Amino acid sequence: MIIKSSRLPKPGETVGDGIFAKANGGKGANQAVAAARAGGNVVFISCLGNDDFAHTMLNDFKNGKIDTQFVFIEDKEPTGIALILVDNSGENCISVAPGANHKLSVEHIKKAETIIKESEIILLQLEIPVESVLFAIELAHKHKKKVLLNPAPARQIDDKHLAMIHSLVLNETEAEFLTGLPVRTDSQIREAAKALMEKGSQNIVITLGAKGAFVKNSERDEFLPGFKVEAVDTTAAGDVYCGNLAVALVEGKSIFEAVRFASAASAISVTRLGAQPSAPKLTETIEFLKTHSL
Repeated sequence: MIIKSSRLPKPGETVGDGIFAKANGGKGANQAVAAARAGGNVVFISCLGNDDFAHTMLNDFKNGKIDTQFVFIEDKEPTGIALILVDNSGENCISVAPGANHKLSVEHIKKAETIIKESEIILLQLEIPVESVLFAIELAHKHKKKVLLNPAPARQIDDKHLAMIHSLVLNETEAEFLTGLPVRTDSQIREAAKALMEKGSQNIVITLGAKGAFVKNSERDEFLPGFKVEAVDTTAAGDVYCGNLAVALVEGKSIFEAVRFASAASAISVTRLGAQPSAPKLTETIEFLKTHSL
């Protein structure tokens, strides 16, 4: 549920010049939609409530060619809802009622083991119970599958599981949360990435908003600039980034090439209002890369 207004209200204040929109969202769902539009063959594992929101989303997933055989319906919980306020510069604040998201259990993940075993990459975020995330990481590791983890919203992940991660994609706030180090200057960003890599993840991507990203693996590290666009709404920009990054890695791009591709898709998304409606199609991202340079 989105309201775009001239500015974000202060505590206790009402800003009355808003424009209302409704769109499908949720971090995992956004990432799944973004990956599917980028050309990925996507299976989505999730929990929804037994309500109108769920029925609409399931229909949209299927129309978007996302496999929903492991989207589980919880009769006693509502589908997760986010209330999003956006200002004229594209900045937002979000309040989430997770609902059925918090019912995605280890038992649900076990039911999807066959599809995890068949997959090229497992994309995870932290809007579901952390024990389910950790179990999914273990299951993917058992079957020698790449894991792309976006630790958002920020929660602690132990070093044992971080060592099973192929690509860790996180923003400055999340990097600071996981390392306990300040992440503001370029040198601090380098130190945080180094600390994260020492925990065992193969690739570290610290996203820096409009400034781009810092990318590090065992061979090199580099600040990669972002694309300059006029932001309308930054909601789901990180999810679009992760979905496109996952597809690019599956297609054999290096982490540095994949980050450039993901940055282009994310740049397109911030020029549009809403979460899933903002995710570009593959043809749009390819055309954008032809006409925009870093």
